[in-house]
Amino acid sequence: MKLTKVDWPVLIVSSLFDANNDAGNRMRELEHALITEQNCSVIRAYCYDDAASIVHNRADLGVIVIDWEIGNETKIQCGRPETLLKEIRARNKSIPVCLLTDSAGRHSIATDLLAMLDELLWKHADTVDFLAGRIETLLLEYIKQINPVFFSTLVQYAEAYKYAWHTPGHMGGEGFLKSPAGVGMYKFFGENVFRADLSISVPELGSLLDHSGVVGDAEQKSAKVFGADLTFYVLNGTSNANQIIWRSQAVRDDIAVVDRNCHKSLNYSMVITDIYPVYMQPRRNQLGIIGPCRLKEFSKETIQQNIKKSPIIPDAKKRAEPVMSALTNSTYDGLCYNVSTIKEQLEKNVKNMHFDEAWYAYARFHPIYANHFGMAETPHEKHPPIFCSQSTHKLLTAFSQSSMLHVKHGSHTKIDQAEMNESYMMHGSTSPQYSMIASLDVATKIMEDSGTILLSDCIYAAVVLRQKIAGIAAEMKEKGSWFFSMWQPEDVEFEHALVPFTKVPATYLSTTQEPWVLDAGNNWHGFTDIEDNFVMLDPIKLTITTPGLNLDGSYQSSGIPAMIVTDYLIRHGIVCEKTDYYSFLLLNSIGTTKAKQGTLLTALLKFKECYDKNMPMQDVFSDLVKQYPESYQHLGLREHCDAIHAYYKEHDLLGKMHDAFEIIPHQVMKPSDAYQEVVKKNVEYVALKDLHNRVAAVMLVPYPPGIPILMGGETVDSAAQPILEYLRTREAFENTFPGYESDIHGVERFKKGGKTYFKTLCVKV
Repeated sequence: MKLTKVDWPVLIVSSLFDANNDAGNRMRELEHALITEQNCSVIRAYCYDDAASIVHNRADLGVIVIDWEIGNETKIQCGRPETLLKEIRARNKSIPVCLLTDSAGRHSIATDLLAMLDELLWKHADTVDFLAGRIETLLLEYIKQINPVFFSTLVQYAEAYKYAWHTPGHMGGEGFLKSPAGVGMYKFFGENVFRADLSISVPELGSLLDHSGVVGDAEQKSAKVFGADLTFYVLNGTSNANQIIWRSQAVRDDIAVVDRNCHKSLNYSMVITDIYPVYMQPRRNQLGIIGPCRLKEFSKETIQQNIKKSPIIPDAKKRAEPVMSALTNSTYDGLCYNVSTIKEQLEKNVKNMHFDEAWYAYARFHPIYANHFGMAETPHEKHPPIFCSQSTHKLLTAFSQSSMLHVKHGSHTKIDQAEMNESYMMHGSTSPQYSMIASLDVATKIMEDSGTILLSDCIYAAVVLRQKIAGIAAEMKEKGSWFFSMWQPEDVEFEHALVPFTKVPATYLSTTQEPWVLDAGNNWHGFTDIEDNFVMLDPIKLTITTPGLNLDGSYQSSGIPAMIVTDYLIRHGIVCEKTDYYSFLLLNSIGTTKAKQGTLLTALLKFKECYDKNMPMQDVFSDLVKQYPESYQHLGLREHCDAIHAYYKEHDLLGKMHDAFEIIPHQVMKPSDAYQEVVKKNVEYVALKDLHNRVAAVMLVPYPPGIPILMGGETVDSAAQPILEYLRTREAFENTFPGYESDIHGVERFKKGGKTYFKTLCVKV
């Protein structure tokens, strides 16, 4: 389908469409001329307030025409044209806006409002055909500049309908039409998807591997918009971007300082670069929520001390400067580091800084995140080169696996693009997906044009949802009942006083950074030793806590494990991002709607009703009961929750997880050396009961929380017994509650005597 001017309707704001007078006739004639003579489409709005609502909810408008004298002519309550104009320009700075007025009305328009307009149209002096022609001209000019450079070229090429004699083999979709299965796929996706699936043989679209032509232009534009000196489009996700960064800067036997909470792709980066890792130890609160690494972990003294203590780094290397630091920003629970503080600490301690910002690509576009993202301009002039890997597809609008790699030159060291491109080509395909490139190009354009207002809406909506959930919880508590809680400040300093979170204006909370900065004096977060002005909570990352734990980590008499709640939500069409033992994470992105929020609240209230009534499990989780009738058919939902909570409490599962992640096991070999043993087949599966004093060949990553508990090359000696005890407890839990098998990367399960056991790959003795 080819987009035309009909797809970009003209919004006309006037109350005169139904008026039985000359002015009404003229407005209807203008609408008719636009539709029949200029082949445009038209949307009517009868008052300024209605028009503002349309502007707020529709981004496909092509021109906006405003009748300036609505209030004067109709004497109706219609809102104010000034308010409408400001709403339009807050959401779209480039859409053509015209005022229909007369010479008398022109003098009532303030100068600052005139500056928001593209044209004044004299609604009585000029002919209807002339007015319609001017509107169409503005529409066509606007359409030309909507699409960014790469996407525009891709559209032009696809619409040229050329005969292709190059890959891909389906030739613009024709190959799909020769088979029923292919026809089904073709009709589902539509012709444009296949016409835009092109080959690197198309010179007009430039080269992704050389960063030339319109591809290079798009990357340069993204660099400017996202605050980088260089930007690379990466089409295999941020996992691949992380590998590109490390392969470009680190070589065999280098030392890197790594957040122990990092994503497993960074652990694989250690493998491919064959480096020595030195870990920064993060902290956890009593709810099991992952916190930031301590500030002292970034100091030269701590880094050098950890290098000196390493049993695998040769003495000759122990005075070497680490080639890289890697930090997860934001954390999986939405905690964002003050990059200014990190720069100050790491300035002279590492050669390069890497921020894995997979879930945080939007931070540059709202002042609430000032100084808390990798590409931020901070007061510290001296710093090494900074790399940021961002999943543009996760919380912005690119297609899945479409990511960006941003580079900021160091104060004394510049990154050579050609040199870095050697690593890029090592990980990039010679057959890139052009639709993915276009999605990155368009995502950039969206944020350039509307990023601030989109983030403002998103943060405001998240704050409102936070206040609603907290308000319901407070209301239920007054009635002697329960509800879910939000992990957020209970009180906020507002107008020189501490005010309950629910009573602070949402406009203040959604525009001010201070309420979200963690403070040891206002310890709602559970990190008692948090440093001043070091980390903030991202307001759009919503961690909902379930009953069962006190703030000090002690278990309550009854509780609701979070996995039961999120399983219930999934059955009602609501999928959460991450589930821990007594909390779960939701992401309020720029695509979240009020309908989604309303559905979430309804589902949480329905779960509460089912729990309070102890609804039979057959009615709540029928598939679980059908699969394991002996375990669950005679239980109600509350009884089921209490049984799992009692297990957690009796075996202190949360405490064991906390203890397991508080230690870093002894290293026997580099992660890369452990992987070499896998490749050489010098490994074997070992059950938990035989794991003592064995060396792991692969990383073990339990979900929750989704980070490595054991790395390849680390030994399960006496110091690592808390890890083994935690895994044993998880193993026993799965046998007690069938159907609740959780994902543990690196663990395989086997059956013996009717029970399930864990095993993992270890280096052969």
